[in-house]
Amino acid sequence: MAQESEEVGPVSAEPQDNLLLQRVEAAVGNLPRLQREVFLAHRLDGLSYREIGKRTGRSVRQVERVMAKALYKLVKHMDGERLRWWERWF
Repeated sequence: MAQESEEVGPVSAEPQDNLLLQRVEAAVGNLPRLQREVFLAHRLDGLSYREIGKRTGRSVRQVERVMAKALYKLVKHMDGERLRWWERWF
């Protein structure tokens, strides 16, 4: 049995995918600096909370709290909801 070799060219993203990527980038860009750094370090760089804590001088629990706040704000932004005045402070 001979296997056919199929070359895969560059992946062309659908317009919806590009729009989603732009929305995610905007949402991440709107996060406060620490929340953005923790989120990107964990999700993109694959660092554990312990490793992030060592880099930022925070405990694992503090890193968990920062990540939870970042995720909350990202979900609100992606759902198209505005943060209430008091939600902007955390």
